[in-house]
Amino acid sequence: MKHLRAIAIKFIASLAVLYIILGGMYDMSFTNVFLISLVLGIASYVIGDLFLLPKTNNTIATLADFGLAFMIIWIVGESLTYGESLLLPSLISAAGIAVFEYFFHKYVSSNVMEEGGEQYQKANYRYQTEASEELYPVKPDVRSDENTEK
Repeated sequence: MKHLRAIAIKFIASLAVLYIILGGMYDMSFTNVFLISLVLGIASYVIGDLFLLPKTNNTIATLADFGLAFMIIWIVGESLTYGESLLLPSLISAAGIAVFEYFFHKYVSSNVMEEGGEQYQKANYRYQTEASEELYPVKPDVRSDENTEK
């Protein structure tokens, strides 16, 4: 039930942001904005909120959502509309979505994620390399004087 509520919040907020930017500033129809919001909401919730956010931090998940939103808005918008390029509107819309996503990730991590999601955020990923003194092993039959024939 928590996931459905989070998806509904994400969909409604992204629909509002995209309709203000794409519909108000660039005259895109409500149906096209609705379809883009639907695809973006489901894809970014699965990829950004359920997969990336528990394993990384809020900043990295927000940057990934920015890139994902830009690509989805641009590709789906280009396939639904005709006329001028949607590169700049997609970039502006993705920035608006990223601002919303920053605050939405805080909501998801505190209200939706269970205890399993917090283990990645508190993990300390310090990796060490094991080293030894011997870089090349000494072979007794090759380097010792005892095994040489005279």
